[in-house]
Amino acid sequence: MRFRACIALLLYVSACATSAPTPSQPAARDPRLANLQRAAMLPWTDGGACAVREASEPWPVLAERCYHALDHERVRFRDITGKCAVASAGAAVGVGLCVLAAPEIIVGAVIVAGVVVVGFAIKEALDAYALDMGRPEVRPAPETRPMSETAPSPQNPSPKTRPKPEPKGPDLPPIGPVEVTERDRRWCEPIPEPHAGEDDAHNKCADQFPPNRYPGMDVLVGGVSFDALQVGVRVLWEIKTHRFDTYPDFIQRREIEKEIKQLDKQRKAARDCGYDFVVGVGTEEHKEALEFQAPELKIVVTGCKR
Repeated sequence: MRFRACIALLLYVSACATSAPTPSQPAARDPRLANLQRAAMLPWTDGGACAVREASEPWPVLAERCYHALDHERVRFRDITGKCAVASAGAAVGVGLCVLAAPEIIVGAVIVAGVVVVGFAIKEALDAYALDMGRPEVRPAPETRPMSETAPSPQNPSPKTRPKPEPKGPDLPPIGPVEVTERDRRWCEPIPEPHAGEDDAHNKCADQFPPNRYPGMDVLVGGVSFDALQVGVRVLWEIKTHRFDTYPDFIQRREIEKEIKQLDKQRKAARDCGYDFVVGVGTEEHKEALEFQAPELKIVVTGCKR
């Protein structure tokens, strides 16, 4: 509730700070265009589709509704004024959203690693504005840069081609273009769901070890369920807590065969949606057995006790 009040305050400040546009400031005449220009300076995991969808709203509302679609691995937030830490009661994710939602641009508050490629959805919307205004192109306004380290560049893929991460290991890239639809965009959005099992020790490990962005919940991504989505990064986790080292050899072999089928399905779903994937196991023996059969997996020993 306190952070919601912070967003409401930002909306009020945004409304009070808006001045009448002048002929020398065509971009300021259309708040939707200004929001698109500002969003073009940020990296999005959905090509900017959420930002385009919410562009008619005030910037703080857009920031709140689309915060989940940011590429959080590349974005860092600095609470330069110190106001967000108070409003967000010290919550790390809340502070980041509060900084992003500020109606004014604060230099150095939002820092993006690498070069920003304008999301295909945002580029398409800006191109449409350019056609409507009879100009060859509408570029993001320089004053909307969230930081000095990056600059947007035109996107190479076709707007109708769904971007895919680089394949790892023996996996082959997808063949042919994929039509981007609203269903495709939502397919990869993380959806929290109750933990599948009633194993308290397992669920506690899944919540605390990564740690889980949605405590008490599994997460559905790309139609596949995972035990956890790690806080602050795009990493999905599958947790195994059973005492693998106590099983007879025959049971161990059967268990590894079953697990590899499940983990391969999860790894591919995570990869296709632009997430990394890590498997957490309880013992070194379990890790070694999995690595021997599936060296492409990233496996760590959690040390969680049963």
